Amino acid sequence: MNRTTHDRGRDRDEEGRARSARPRDGLGRPLPYGAEGVPRQPEGVVRDPGATLREAQRLLDAGMPFHAHEVFEDAWKSGPDAERDLWQGLAQLAVGLTHAARGNAAGGARLLRRGADRLTAVGAGAGAVEGGASGAGAPEAGVSETRASERGSSGPESVPRSGPYGIDLGGLVSWARELAGRAEGGGAEGSVTVDAVAEAPRLRRDVS
Repeated sequence: MNRTTHDRGRDRDEEGRARSARPRDGLGRPLPYGAEGVPRQPEGVVRDPGATLREAQRLLDAGMPFHAHEVFEDAWKSGPDAERDLWQGLAQLAVGLTHAARGNAAGGARLLRRGADRLTAVGAGAGAVEGGASGAGAPEAGVSETRASERGSSGPESVPRSGPYGIDLGGLVSWARELAGRAEGGGAEGSVTVDAVAEAPRLRRDVS
Protein backbone atom coordinates (compact mmCIF):
# COMPACT_ATOMS: atom_id res chain seq x y z
CA MET A 1 0.00 0.00 0.00
CA ASN A 2 1.40 3.38 -1.00
CA ARG A 3 1.51 6.04 1.68
CA THR A 4 2.17 9.74 1.41
CA THR A 5 4.87 11.43 3.47
CA HIS A 6 2.12 12.86 5.69
CA ASP A 7 0.54 9.45 6.13
CA ARG A 8 3.84 7.87 7.22
CA GLY A 9 3.99 10.27 10.15
CA ARG A 10 0.56 9.35 11.48
CA ASP A 11 0.14 7.33 14.66
CA ARG A 12 -1.14 3.82 14.03
CA ASP A 13 -2.19 0.88 16.14
CA GLU A 14 -0.73 -2.63 15.92
CA GLU A 15 -2.95 -3.45 12.95
CA GLY A 16 -1.90 -0.37 10.99
CA ARG A 17 -5.09 1.62 11.56
CA ALA A 18 -4.74 5.36 12.11
CA ARG A 19 -5.11 6.13 15.81
CA SER A 20 -3.64 9.04 17.66
CA ALA A 21 -1.07 8.03 20.24
CA ARG A 22 -1.27 11.38 21.99
CA PRO A 23 -2.17 11.05 25.66
CA ARG A 24 -5.63 12.27 26.66
CA ASP A 25 -7.21 13.47 29.86
CA GLY A 26 -10.29 12.04 31.55
CA LEU A 27 -12.56 14.04 29.24
CA GLY A 28 -10.87 12.72 26.12
CA ARG A 29 -9.00 15.94 25.34
CA PRO A 30 -5.58 15.48 23.73
CA LEU A 31 -2.55 16.39 25.85
CA PRO A 32 0.97 17.24 24.68
CA TYR A 33 3.17 14.29 23.75
CA GLY A 34 5.06 13.11 26.81
CA ALA A 35 2.37 14.24 29.25
CA GLU A 36 0.85 11.72 31.62
CA GLY A 37 -2.64 10.99 30.41
CA VAL A 38 -5.48 8.63 31.24
CA PRO A 39 -5.26 5.15 29.65
CA ARG A 40 -7.61 4.79 26.70
CA GLN A 41 -10.41 2.26 26.69
CA PRO A 42 -9.68 -0.85 24.63
CA GLU A 43 -11.90 -1.00 21.55
CA GLY A 44 -14.27 -3.77 20.58
CA VAL A 45 -14.63 -5.37 24.02
CA VAL A 46 -17.67 -7.65 24.27
CA ARG A 47 -19.26 -7.49 27.73
CA ASP A 48 -22.54 -8.71 29.08
CA PRO A 49 -25.01 -5.93 30.02
CA GLY A 50 -24.17 -6.10 33.71
CA ALA A 51 -20.45 -5.75 33.07
CA THR A 52 -21.11 -2.88 30.66
CA LEU A 53 -23.11 -0.98 33.26
CA ARG A 54 -20.58 -1.62 36.03
CA GLU A 55 -17.63 -0.47 33.93
CA ALA A 56 -19.47 2.58 32.64
CA GLN A 57 -20.57 3.54 36.16
CA ARG A 58 -17.00 3.22 37.40
CA LEU A 59 -15.78 5.54 34.69
CA LEU A 60 -18.58 8.05 35.24
CA ASP A 61 -17.86 8.14 38.97
CA ALA A 62 -14.19 8.79 38.18
CA GLY A 63 -15.07 11.81 36.03
CA MET A 64 -14.38 10.05 32.73
CA PRO A 65 -17.66 10.19 30.78
CA PHE A 66 -15.79 10.14 27.45
CA HIS A 67 -14.39 6.72 28.34
CA ALA A 68 -17.82 5.59 29.56
CA HIS A 69 -19.29 6.48 26.18
CA GLU A 70 -16.76 4.13 24.55
CA VAL A 71 -18.00 1.29 26.78
CA PHE A 72 -21.59 1.99 25.69
CA GLU A 73 -20.41 2.14 22.08
CA ASP A 74 -18.95 -1.36 22.39
CA ALA A 75 -22.32 -2.52 23.75
CA TRP A 76 -24.42 -1.21 20.92
CA LYS A 77 -21.99 -2.46 18.29
CA SER A 78 -21.82 -5.99 19.73
CA GLY A 79 -25.33 -6.35 21.14
CA PRO A 80 -28.66 -7.24 19.52
CA ASP A 81 -30.34 -4.72 17.22
CA ALA A 82 -33.33 -4.53 19.57
CA GLU A 83 -31.12 -2.93 22.24
CA ARG A 84 -29.25 -0.53 19.97
CA ASP A 85 -31.30 2.52 20.95
CA LEU A 86 -30.78 1.76 24.64
CA TRP A 87 -26.99 1.75 24.43
CA GLN A 88 -26.85 4.59 21.93
CA GLY A 89 -29.02 6.71 24.21
CA LEU A 90 -26.72 6.04 27.16
CA ALA A 91 -23.69 6.84 24.98
CA GLN A 92 -25.28 10.16 24.00
CA LEU A 93 -25.78 11.05 27.66
CA ALA A 94 -22.12 10.29 28.38
CA VAL A 95 -20.93 12.36 25.42
CA GLY A 96 -23.28 15.16 26.39
CA LEU A 97 -21.80 15.22 29.88
CA THR A 98 -18.34 15.18 28.32
CA HIS A 99 -19.03 18.27 26.24
CA ALA A 100 -20.72 20.08 29.10
CA ALA A 101 -17.71 19.38 31.32
CA ARG A 102 -15.38 20.64 28.58
CA GLY A 103 -17.29 23.93 28.50
CA ASN A 104 -19.21 23.26 25.28
CA ALA A 105 -22.59 24.08 26.80
CA ALA A 106 -24.62 24.14 23.57
CA GLY A 107 -23.19 20.87 22.25
CA GLY A 108 -23.52 19.18 25.61
CA ALA A 109 -27.14 20.25 26.06
CA ARG A 110 -28.04 19.10 22.56
CA LEU A 111 -26.58 15.62 23.10
CA LEU A 112 -28.10 15.28 26.56
CA ARG A 113 -31.55 16.00 25.11
CA ARG A 114 -31.02 13.61 22.21
CA GLY A 115 -30.07 10.87 24.62
CA ALA A 116 -33.07 11.67 26.82
CA ASP A 117 -35.41 11.48 23.81
CA ARG A 118 -33.93 8.16 22.76
CA LEU A 119 -34.26 6.66 26.25
CA THR A 120 -37.82 7.97 26.54
CA ALA A 121 -38.69 6.08 23.37
CA VAL A 122 -36.91 2.99 24.70
CA GLY A 123 -39.03 3.29 27.84
CA ALA A 124 -42.19 3.14 25.73
CA GLY A 125 -41.20 -0.39 24.73
CA ALA A 126 -39.42 -1.31 27.97
CA GLY A 127 -41.79 -4.19 28.64
CA ALA A 128 -40.62 -5.90 25.49
CA VAL A 129 -36.98 -5.92 26.54
CA GLU A 130 -37.36 -6.03 30.31
CA GLY A 131 -34.60 -8.19 31.70
CA GLY A 132 -32.94 -8.36 28.30
CA ALA A 133 -35.56 -10.42 26.43
CA SER A 134 -35.98 -9.34 22.82
CA GLY A 135 -39.39 -10.42 21.60
CA ALA A 136 -41.57 -9.33 18.71
CA GLY A 137 -42.57 -6.18 20.57
CA ALA A 138 -38.99 -5.01 21.13
CA PRO A 139 -38.16 -1.63 19.57
CA GLU A 140 -36.53 -2.01 16.18
CA ALA A 141 -33.45 -0.05 15.16
CA GLY A 142 -34.43 3.52 14.29
CA VAL A 143 -38.02 3.19 15.56
CA SER A 144 -37.43 4.95 18.84
CA GLU A 145 -35.61 7.82 17.16
CA THR A 146 -38.64 8.33 14.89
CA ARG A 147 -40.99 8.31 17.86
CA ALA A 148 -38.83 10.84 19.66
CA SER A 149 -38.76 13.08 16.58
CA GLU A 150 -42.54 12.94 16.20
CA ARG A 151 -43.08 13.66 19.88
CA GLY A 152 -40.49 16.41 20.19
CA SER A 153 -38.41 17.22 23.23
CA SER A 154 -41.16 19.11 25.02
CA GLY A 155 -44.50 18.11 26.41
CA PRO A 156 -45.56 15.68 29.15
CA GLU A 157 -43.96 12.28 29.15
CA SER A 158 -44.26 9.13 31.18
CA VAL A 159 -40.99 7.22 31.35
CA PRO A 160 -40.86 3.89 33.20
CA ARG A 161 -38.69 4.26 36.26
CA SER A 162 -36.91 0.97 35.70
CA GLY A 163 -35.91 -0.24 32.24
CA PRO A 164 -33.95 -3.21 30.91
CA TYR A 165 -31.25 -4.54 33.26
CA GLY A 166 -32.50 -2.33 36.08
CA ILE A 167 -31.48 0.85 34.25
CA ASP A 168 -33.14 3.89 35.80
CA LEU A 169 -34.63 5.27 32.60
CA GLY A 170 -36.87 7.82 34.30
CA GLY A 171 -34.11 9.09 36.54
CA LEU A 172 -31.64 9.38 33.66
CA VAL A 173 -34.09 11.25 31.45
CA SER A 174 -34.86 13.73 34.24
CA TRP A 175 -31.15 14.14 35.04
CA ALA A 176 -30.22 14.76 31.41
CA ARG A 177 -32.88 17.39 30.79
CA GLU A 178 -32.21 19.20 34.03
CA LEU A 179 -28.46 19.27 33.38
CA ALA A 180 -28.98 20.39 29.78
CA GLY A 181 -31.00 23.39 30.89
CA ARG A 182 -28.52 24.30 33.59
CA ALA A 183 -25.47 23.89 31.37
CA GLU A 184 -26.71 26.13 28.58
CA GLY A 185 -27.90 28.90 30.85
CA GLY A 186 -31.24 27.92 32.29
CA GLY A 187 -30.28 29.64 35.53
CA ALA A 188 -29.62 33.25 36.44
CA GLU A 189 -25.85 32.92 36.04
CA GLY A 190 -25.89 31.89 32.38
CA SER A 191 -24.13 28.87 30.88
CA VAL A 192 -21.78 26.96 33.16
CA THR A 193 -19.03 24.36 32.88
CA VAL A 194 -20.18 21.37 34.89
CA ASP A 195 -18.09 19.10 37.13
CA ALA A 196 -18.11 15.62 35.58
CA VAL A 197 -17.62 13.87 38.92
CA ALA A 198 -20.26 15.87 40.80
CA GLU A 199 -22.78 15.43 37.96
CA ALA A 200 -22.17 11.72 37.31
CA PRO A 201 -25.57 10.00 36.97
CA ARG A 202 -26.59 6.71 38.53
CA LEU A 203 -27.30 4.20 35.80
CA ARG A 204 -29.21 1.66 37.86
CA ARG A 205 -31.47 2.01 40.87
CA ASP A 206 -29.97 -1.04 42.58
CA VAL A 207 -26.37 0.16 42.41
CA SER A 208 -25.22 2.82 44.87
